[in-house]
Amino acid sequence: MNKEREPRLIQRYTTSQRINHWIIAITFVMLALSGLALFHPAFYWLTNLFGGGVWTRILHPFVGVLMFVCFAIFIVRLFRHNLFARRDAEWLKHIGDMLENREENLPEAGRYNAGQKLLFFALIFLMLGLLLTGLVMWRSYFSGFFPIWGIRLASLLHALFAFLMICAIIVHIYAGIWVKGSVRAMTRGTVTPGWAWKHHRAWLRQLRGGTPDKRG
Repeated sequence: MNKEREPRLIQRYTTSQRINHWIIAITFVMLALSGLALFHPAFYWLTNLFGGGVWTRILHPFVGVLMFVCFAIFIVRLFRHNLFARRDAEWLKHIGDMLENREENLPEAGRYNAGQKLLFFALIFLMLGLLLTGLVMWRSYFSGFFPIWGIRLASLLHALFAFLMICAIIVHIYAGIWVKGSVRAMTRGTVTPGWAWKHHRAWLRQLRGGTPDKRG
């Protein structure tokens, strides 16, 4: 029975996209834990997960660069699908219906809805902020080029960007769990036609019509 249903499934993410996504997810968890360990003495015990304080300080920036590179690849591959279209403005006007789980009142969404697109660009901004401030703070290589006040300012901004990043990822995880069937897309790479029709109807229409999804 499962074999009969399999051909009806719609591919949402390729294997390489899913691998890249999970590398980003794993490195994010590593960075969040190691960052907390370096942020305040109350969390210093977390350095034991990375082999101690010295190794935590060494690994944190290198893992950060790895996460940024993987995220940059993700951006390049999905950027065109996250460009805003006219229907996204209408979708945002009905955000209250989305929060109240009245999806039948929402305009048709493309491959990504307006909320997902906003999160996408917010993550780009935060990732760039974390990278730039992190480079200024990276004592072994770059901090010597900046005045002490610049390093201190970068430290404050880095902590702020990290906090906002954690909040954004929590929203991302919650939305993925809340919208039943979304987790399957990033674990198996496929979604059912019913899922696509309910949540991303314009995208499904484009797939069925054979037209490329350039703006949705």
